Amino acid sequence: MTDTPLIKVDNLSFRYGSENVLENVSFDIHAGEFVGIIGPNGSGKTTLLKLLLGLLPTQQGSIQIFGKSVQIGTYGKYVGYIPQKVTQSETRFPITVREVVALGRVHPDRILQPLGTKDKKLISEAISAVELSDFSNRLLSELSGGQQQRVFIAKALASEPKLLILDEPTVGIDVQSQETFYRLLSSLNKDKGLTIVIVSHDVDVVMNEVTTVLCLNKTLIYHGNPKTFLKEEYLEQLYGKNRRFIIHGH
Repeated sequence: MTDTPLIKVDNLSFRYGSENVLENVSFDIHAGEFVGIIGPNGSGKTTLLKLLLGLLPTQQGSIQIFGKSVQIGTYGKYVGYIPQKVTQSETRFPITVREVVALGRVHPDRILQPLGTKDKKLISEAISAVELSDFSNRLLSELSGGQQQRVFIAKALASEPKLLILDEPTVGIDVQSQETFYRLLSSLNKDKGLTIVIVSHDVDVVMNEVTTVLCLNKTLIYHGNPKTFLKEEYLEQLYGKNRRFIIHGH
């Protein structure tokens, strides 16, 4: 990891009307980190991602990604984004796995340009990276939820991102597929050096997979090593005394 942050957030605050959603949040994320963002419902996790991506305007504070201020309306050429419930959208449209992944090579400045040799190579490599080469000509609708999620990962990878951002990516996916999915993310982070930021309610899994945990409850409760987090009482600050999940050591 370099000393220069890939993401720099400084005194970020945001509100919907009179409701404060984020209050004075500051943190840095460096290249090569695998960051898990956790917190209770309404803690500001998804709002934070939308601000990072320029899907919401910055109201107070600042956000820089790759050393540049985030602009509303675009999340940058080198950022791959997978939103919530992407696999639960309409899948009856007759589109193949390869065609979905090919969309990752379409940029605003080259919409009408045909795919070249490099594009086709990157598409095949992305499909291979998520272990779906044998399914490349299958319709998306014929795949399981877990397989569909990997297709959208491949679509993001085809765009050659330096940063991958995912919002609750395992919602509606069975446990076995979730395990496969997180192994894929860990491999992309460790083997390819891809920086990953993921919002998740899977606290147990996050604590065992990520290199850095960022805990939100409108304000920043904790940012650092998952092992240190588990030794302190941060869970109670986040979820209260009646939290119903158990963190297991793996």
